[in-house]
Amino acid sequence: MTPEETLASGVRAAVTTAAAHADARAVLDRWRPAAREVDSVRQALLSYLDARPDACSRSCAPGHLTASTLVLDADGRHALLTLHPRVNAWIQLGGHIEPDDTTLAGAALREATEESGIEGLVLDPEPVHAEVHALTCSLGVPTRHLDVRFVAHAPPGAVEAISEESLDLRWWRLAELPDEVAFGRALA
Repeated sequence: MTPEETLASGVRAAVTTAAAHADARAVLDRWRPAAREVDSVRQALLSYLDARPDACSRSCAPGHLTASTLVLDADGRHALLTLHPRVNAWIQLGGHIEPDDTTLAGAALREATEESGIEGLVLDPEPVHAEVHALTCSLGVPTRHLDVRFVAHAPPGAVEAISEESLDLRWWRLAELPDEVAFGRALA
């Protein structure tokens, strides 16, 4: 890559990260979760965004926003979970906000599509949950994921495909979701 291409790439990433940051701030500002403890997390995320212009970048080591999605089948009775290799648990699909992502919902949808292999997912535009958890990222740095969670609906007859980011994929009845995804039980 030439120095000019490197500079242009960095400028594009900074502009996009700023757009994702502004969108995350707007989404969290208008969202009103019913559960008081989730609203406390929402308020903490807003404060963090106000303090950290790099909050949407995975290189923000104290912690950074991530976007995840609970993918429901067409009937809304089952959720697709991934057996995540880093946490060795069944969780919703999701991950980092990438430099090309300009919205939180767009990042959530991109991650869900990549990790499920399902095209045509329809994402609900408002979050359903938020949580902060410790994790060592792919950069090898212990950090915190400030995870904003969405719901998406798979088209009828959707068939999942395991990606390199997952050990396995499985559909779960909502009432039987594991504790790591307990927020999804309320959708049953």
